Amino acid sequence: MNILLTGASGFIGRNLAAVLTLAGHRVIPVSRRSGVDFRAMSTPAAWLPLLSGIDVVINSVGIIGETRQQRFATLHHAAPAALFRACAQAGVRRVIQISALGADASAFSAYHLSKRAADEVLRGLDLDWFVLRPSLIYGKGGGSNELFLRLARLPCLPVIGDGQQMLQPVALGDVLASVLRCLAMPQGRLTLDLVGNETLTFAAWLQSLRAAQGRAPAPLLPIPPKLAHLAFGLAGQLHPLFQPDNLRMLLAGYHADAQPFCAFLGRRPQDYAPELLFTDALGEPS
Repeated sequence: MNILLTGASGFIGRNLAAVLTLAGHRVIPVSRRSGVDFRAMSTPAAWLPLLSGIDVVINSVGIIGETRQQRFATLHHAAPAALFRACAQAGVRRVIQISALGADASAFSAYHLSKRAADEVLRGLDLDWFVLRPSLIYGKGGGSNELFLRLARLPCLPVIGDGQQMLQPVALGDVLASVLRCLAMPQGRLTLDLVGNETLTFAAWLQSLRAAQGRAPAPLLPIPPKLAHLAFGLAGQLHPLFQPDNLRMLLAGYHADAQPFCAFLGRRPQDYAPELLFTDALGEPS
């Protein structure tokens, strides 16, 4: 199949491009590196020339924090919504949207609200759509993966409050497998949360990342939520992950019922294994 893949240079996108190509598909990458500026793609007319001969569209564009040049409203909502509407006009039936766990009726952050807005546009169109909402993804080259690995190397592990926020991390390989499964399904119109089969606390997750790097357990450094909000506000200029909304999302946790995902894959998601933290789409370790 000819697959238009947006966000092809990002963490999910470049790994998707690798597995799709390996599976025999022709991937047409769309990203800033390929000369497409999403800020200029907010109308269906802008997308239509790119859809000629396309069988499937996969949107994997995502940013975790805003900058002056990159805004949630544009990258997560306006441009994808225009793309989805262009697909409807061009007759490209199958569209796969990589959204995010929490982009639902409970959404409160600008990140999740912008993702949900695009999801709702797609779900309102007469297309064979899939909305995939992954939890925290771990695998080689992921921005959050690398940040949490660095945090886990500290002498004391910084946690918010008691560090008991619940997480359900999902392996990169399972996210990629879900996309391949979407291509094989006879029909779409499915919203699916992509989560691992193990739920653990944020503190336990950091300890597991520490163990994966050959380090002994470390004491926790509890940070009061109010102080953490202040620190995130100040550190937001240094790293996009350090945004107050991201802290609020962490406090809310990342978890959901894994059974629908198991049924979709036809198997259980992969059990957590340290080597998966350092493995890319093709199973190549760091």
